[in-house]
Amino acid sequence: MNGNIFDSKGIHVGTVTGAAIFDLKGEKLYDLKGNNIDRMSGELVGHLNDAHGSEKRLDRSTDRLFPSGAARKAAAGLSSSG
Repeated sequence: MNGNIFDSKGIHVGTVTGAAIFDLKGEKLYDLKGNNIDRMSGELVGHLNDAHGSEKRLDRSTDRLFPSGAARKAAAGLSSSG
């Protein structure tokens, strides 16, 4: 399965290549087993909606796996104030 992953708001947040999920910078984040999203340790953390074609959508509860914008900066410990 190859394609793009979009969050519940339609924002492109990642890609699927084979059985791996990558962020937009190309870093491997998760393993994909069927529609199950697993951490590389094997822990199940979410699901991809069963969508046909190359576009995969996340539901709102799975959006947290791909923080974007301010949420991504906060998760990385960065501050927008200098």
